[in-house]
Formats: sequence, C-alpha cells, structure tokens
Amino acid sequence: MPHRPAFSAFSVTRPLTATALAAALAMFIAGCAVGPDYQRPTTTIPASYKEAPEGWKVAQPADQTDRGTWWTVYNDERLNELEARLNQSNQSIAQFAAAYRQARALVGEARAAYFPTIGASASASRSGTGTGNRSTNSSSFGQQGSVNNQFNVALDASWEPDLWGSVSRTVSAQKAGQQGAAADLANARLSAQATLAQDYFQLRALDAQQKLLDETVAAYEQSLKLTQNQYAQGIVARSDVIQAQTQLQSAQASAIDNGVSRAQFEHAIAVLVGEPASTFSVPPIPLDATPPTVPVQMPSAILERRPDIASAERKAAAANEQIGIEMAAYFPTLTLSAQGGFESSVLSQLLRAPSRFWTLGPDIAATIFDGGLRSARTEAARAAYDQNVATYRQTVLTAFQDVEDNLASLRILEREIVVQQQAVESAQQALAIINNQYKAGTVAFINVLTAQTTAFTAQQKLANIAGQRMVSSVGLVKALGGGWDVAQMDRETGGVEAPAASAVSATQTATR
Repeated sequence: MPHRPAFSAFSVTRPLTATALAAALAMFIAGCAVGPDYQRPTTTIPASYKEAPEGWKVAQPADQTDRGTWWTVYNDERLNELEARLNQSNQSIAQFAAAYRQARALVGEARAAYFPTIGASASASRSGTGTGNRSTNSSSFGQQGSVNNQFNVALDASWEPDLWGSVSRTVSAQKAGQQGAAADLANARLSAQATLAQDYFQLRALDAQQKLLDETVAAYEQSLKLTQNQYAQGIVARSDVIQAQTQLQSAQASAIDNGVSRAQFEHAIAVLVGEPASTFSVPPIPLDATPPTVPVQMPSAILERRPDIASAERKAAAANEQIGIEMAAYFPTLTLSAQGGFESSVLSQLLRAPSRFWTLGPDIAATIFDGGLRSARTEAARAAYDQNVATYRQTVLTAFQDVEDNLASLRILEREIVVQQQAVESAQQALAIINNQYKAGTVAFINVLTAQTTAFTAQQKLANIAGQRMVSSVGLVKALGGGWDVAQMDRETGGVEAPAASAVSATQTATR
C-alpha cells in the first residue's frame, strides 16, 4: 500500500507560514470584544438615615473591620455556643456552600476555552477480499482472496481563537457568577445567624414571661386563700371566691399555653443548628439584657456591607457579559487544526519516517441566515440584563428600608420601655394599696381583681417590649450586613476581581 508523503521541514514551510500568520491575526483581533462594557447601575443613595435617633453613634474607621462573630456583642455565652454550632451544621448554609463550589468550577470550565484541545488516537484493522466462485469449466475455486492490515497512531489539535471576545466575556460572566455565589453564601449564613439570634431572644423573652406567669399564679393562689378565709368568716360572698378561682385558673392556663410558643422556638433553633428537635433543648433563662449600641455606617457604605446587594450587582454584571456573548454570534469563527502521526500496513514499519503524515490548516465559518435567531437571543440577553438591574435597584431600596425599619423600632421601643416601666411601677403601687384596703374591708374584691389584672398586663407588656428590642437589635445588625464587607468576596473567590469599593460611583466599569 502506498505511504503518505514523509513529513519534512521543507514540505511544511509554506503551510506553517500561512498558519502562523492566521494565528497572529487571530491574536491581534482577539481584543476586539463586541458588546457593552459593564457599568454599575446607578442608585439613589440618601445622605443620612431618617430614623436614626439624635446622637446615634456613627461607625468609625475602626468599626469597618471584619466583625464576623457579630453576635458576641450581646455577651451571651449560650448564644455564642449556638451560633458556633449553626456555622458548622446548618444545612441551608451547606446548600449555598455547594452552589459556590459549583460556580467556582464553572469559572475553570470557561477558562478552558482559551486553550487548544489536544487528542490522541490509535487504531488497527484487518480486511480481506476474494471471489470464492466456482468456475463453470473446472471444479476448482476462482482467484484467491487478499488480506490487508492497517495501523494508525496520531495526535490532533484544534484551537478556536477568541476573535470577538466570546470566551473572555464568558469567563467574566462566570467570575461574576462565582462572586455572586460567594455573596449568596455570605447572605445565607448571615440570615441563618440572625434568625437564630432572634429566635433565641424570643425564647428567652418567653422564659421571662413564664417566670412572670409563675409568680402571678403564686400571687393569685395567695389571693384565693385569703378570699376563702374571709368567706369562711362571713366577710365576703361566695362569688368573690369563685372570681378568685377563675382568675387563678386563667393564669394557670396562660402559663401552660406559654409553653407551646416556647417549644416551637426551641424546635426552630434545633433545625437552625442542624439537630433533630426531639434531641435538642435550651435550658430556661429569663431575658435580662438590653440591646448594645450598634454603630451605623453612612448610607453609602451599605452597598459594600450587604451581601445580598453585592450578589444582585454581580448578577447584573454577568447578565451584561451575556449580551456580548450573543452579539459575537454575528461574526465568523476561526478554527486552527493540526493532525500528525504514523500510518502503515506493516506494524514493524509503523514508526518509521516514510509512514509519517500530517495535515494543517485554518477553518473559517459564518452563519449567513438563521431566521432572526441571533437577533432574538441578543434581545433576550438585553432584557435579562434590564431585569437584573431592576432587581439590584430594588434590593438597594429594600436594604435602606430594613435599616430604617429597625432604627425606628429601636428608637420607639427605647422610649416605650421607659414609659412601660413607669406603668408597671404605678400598677404595682395601686395593687398594694387596694390589697391593703381589701384586707381592711373597705373595697370589694372586684377592685382587687382589676388591680391584679392591670399589674399583670403591664408586666407582661414590659417583658414583650424587652424581647422586641433584642429582636430589633439583631435585625439592625443584619440590615447593616453583620460583619460582612465586599472585600470578603475577593477573598472567598481566591482573588477574583470584584467591583471597586466606592459605593457612590455610578459609572464604574468592572474589570474583566
């Protein structure tokens, strides 16, 4: 079987020169990326927070450092322990951590398109031909058949230069996706941490209410005993005893009902820390804490302190790159391919020079007509970008609302708890006076019932306000981004470039 032409430097000089020129041309125009360059969408940023109380502490530069364990400001060892367990075992966080690893792998997948694809192959075949027909004039068979062997060993390579920036934009989009996934992970972690802290303080507020209910039941038992003694002496009517019994039984029912809410919060905490509710418990500890002062950054800093805002901005950046990817489909593609190896019908001569062969050359392809497919895809990409921009701006607006809501809640509750404490003191004084008057027989038992109910209601409301203040305090920390900062997105993505830290820049170009 004839061999392919032998490979030699002289025989490939002209093709190599043409291919080298094509490669050089491809590298020259590779920087001509089509599509719009990304600019961070503009947002309206207020100069200050409306609901911040006068004299509220503004964060100093030292406050901008990483406060990852933000819950330690509450000085609660039990809360610290639960938060540590959450960070290790929460399944929602584990889901977002896996999504981040997937996004990181997609960046590597996109980068692979920068490089050529190299493959190897080897084959061996055996074929035969022959007639096998009996001659009409003889009893022998016809011509003897032939058998051919074929052996092949080859390497092949192909490379598609990034002429119009499709690959670079894909890599940029995946980098933005990786950064967004890192921010999503941080947001999931912050949300879980804040939910745990809020559930924990609500549970402790219920413990405080339980203590109040137990003390109230004990006081009502004493009141019932006093009324029964006075009834036995003929001082009061039977109806007073029945009213005292009714009040005591109602308080006992409330004490039992309080356990339902506490159990539900305890079960919710169990899920957050990744444990079955049936094997988890938190010992009763009545709430006895006041919210710490939380430094508030300027409104412009919230764009760097909230992971959900960073995630939304990175999704907009990725959507912008997709526009360029779709626009690149309008232009032709260039593929450089090469193949070389050995081919022979004799195995012992397979790796000798006469058995060598090679092919080398460029391939240019372009779509002439597609029925509007590329136009539709480009328009869809633009619409997706606009959608992500709107989502980003809505996220920013919601973030400012969260901060204002919690600032207002803390400011109002701080004033309310002072007034409510005064109401409790007044109610307790009134109850003491009426109890003395009832013992002296100068007022009816209905006055005692009213005073007792008023005092209990005031104390219960005070306990509720104390719990609400702690919940709002945690809500403010969460609304301000906890201890997160946009710089952490760089660290979590292994140094992948993120948008610059200036929150007020409306026309910033993202580095690809």
